Order: sequence, then C-alpha cells, then structure tokens
Amino acid sequence: MSGPTVYALPDDVERAFYEAIVEGDADRMMLLWAEDDETLCVHPTGVRLLGLVPIRESWRSIFANARLRVQAEPVAHWNGTIIAVHHLTEILFVGDDPNPHGPLYVTHVYVRGPHGWRLASRHASAADDGHQAMAEAVPHTLH
Repeated sequence: MSGPTVYALPDDVERAFYEAIVEGDADRMMLLWAEDDETLCVHPTGVRLLGLVPIRESWRSIFANARLRVQAEPVAHWNGTIIAVHHLTEILFVGDDPNPHGPLYVTHVYVRGPHGWRLASRHASAADDGHQAMAEAVPHTLH
C-alpha cells in the first residue's frame, strides 16, 4: 500500500480537485484537503463547513445528487513557499444540461505540509456581474 500522494505544486492539487469533481469522487477529493481542524469550505449557497467530516459529507451529498463538470479559469495566483492563494472563476454544468450555471468566484487557499501541498480552504460565491461592472468603472485613487 502506498502513502498519500505528494503534490509538488498548488496547481497539481487544483488539477486533481477538478478531476475529482468530474469523477464525482468525494473520497478522492478529500485526500487533497489539509488534515486540520480549521479546514474550511464555503459553498455558493453560503453554507460554511468547518473540518473534514462535514466537508466530506457535503461533497458526497452533492455528488450523489448531481454529475458536475466545471470550467475553471484562473484570475490571480499568489504562490509563496508555504501558502498559496488562487482566485478563479468557475462555470458549472450539471448533468447533461448544456446550459451553464454561474459564474462563481472561487478562492482556494493551499498550504504546504509534510505531504506536499493541500487545500486548506475553498470559498465559492455567486458572481454579481452587474456590481462587478460598476466597480470596474469607478476610478480607483489612493490618497
């Protein structure tokens, strides 16, 4: 029996995360999360899950009720030596429905530990593009 997969880069964990979603495999997904009491997942519904057990049960429930495909587009990545933060935009496709759902704004926080990089936090929320367009139109001045 082999030990846990060592992920050399946060991007490797992210790629495996989205593969687990497509496969609908909560057990595989949970191998990507940091083993910490403070591990956190916030779904677009606003439900905040703290700890591996509620996160696992939530993803199992999601995968039991829907087959998902996600198009994730990176927006910004900040990679340090022991922590990395990735901000992405996701478009969801549910089952055989060709109509996209979203977009979602997603932030992943990765930490490097004894088994390489792991996901410590995922926060996903529905994008409000109307307010985003207004925010981008307002000039930003620092005083």
